[in-house]
Amino acid sequence: MHIVFDTLNIYYLPQYLPISEVLLSRGHKVTFVCYTDKTDKSLYTDFFSKNDFEHRYVENDRKASDYYAQVKPQWVFFGNAFSYLDKLHEYSKSAQLGHGVGPKPGYYHKSKTPMSVRFMEGDLRLKKIREFYPNDEFVQVGFSKLDPLFNNTQTGLDFNELGLDSNKKTILYAPTFNPSSLERFPDNWPSDFADYNILIKPHGFTYTREKYHKQRDKLRKWSAFQNAYVATPSDISLLPFMADADILLSEASSTLFEFVALSKPVIVCNFFQLKWNYKGIFKFRYHKRFGKDNVLYKDIGQHIDSYKELAVNIKKQLNHPELFKAERERYTQEHVGPTDGQASVRIVDYLEKHRL
Repeated sequence: MHIVFDTLNIYYLPQYLPISEVLLSRGHKVTFVCYTDKTDKSLYTDFFSKNDFEHRYVENDRKASDYYAQVKPQWVFFGNAFSYLDKLHEYSKSAQLGHGVGPKPGYYHKSKTPMSVRFMEGDLRLKKIREFYPNDEFVQVGFSKLDPLFNNTQTGLDFNELGLDSNKKTILYAPTFNPSSLERFPDNWPSDFADYNILIKPHGFTYTREKYHKQRDKLRKWSAFQNAYVATPSDISLLPFMADADILLSEASSTLFEFVALSKPVIVCNFFQLKWNYKGIFKFRYHKRFGKDNVLYKDIGQHIDSYKELAVNIKKQLNHPELFKAERERYTQEHVGPTDGQASVRIVDYLEKHRL
């Protein structure tokens, strides 16, 4: 079979790669179709220079559709909706994956236009999406992105190379781009946590969108501290960071769900900066997008309302791993699904069984 991964955004790659490796091991052809209108092409070329995968660049979804019509793959994977799905279904089948397991309603409604199949993660997520779209095909497999962590094939970071101390506990801070707590952290915050390693992995949009230039200013300041490593745009995958971290800090990132599946504690930062069009008379937009989520995560871990609460709560969570343990297990079952490292295998089994 020929299977294509429609890579609308470069941060879809960590979700696709474990599946592609299983496909290649079984003798199938794999191609990554990468959009240059969404991501700086140099980031793709840097990745593919280090990873030998067949790939093709397209300017936009229309050019992608033309390519699919030309090569007619058996399956095309998508991480979002696709405008030319009816045309695609004349010669190929489509599979949809959520690139994260976060709480945003858009996670569910990107399936408004049905694909041949959507591969799902946890029990609750499967139940909810079937309520929205009772006539569509959904198959629970787990979360393929995390397979390398669950089956212990994912290596971590080289602390010696990064100048970090492997004897220290490690904090991972993974803020999203909006709403983000990043602007609420002080310029010198790594110095407040000199007894820890600090790994900082922002969302890719922080690097690529001009309007987040103030977030990039913060990153440059934090990168000057010896106990901190700030990810670069070429650090596409969060998995090496998660492998080494002892605790995660975030606010609205789907990383919260992924990290608790590793039986590690998280701290949810309820102090974040809203864009102007989510404030004041526009606050209803914030509540519509984030405040009435289909998936609630209020019990996923310790919530804090200010930076001043961070130090004591990090220490508390690391010293008492039993805190929120039951909640982490529940969230894993409901949102991430099986943690046996075989989600990608189940996906490929389905593709082979339902080939054209």
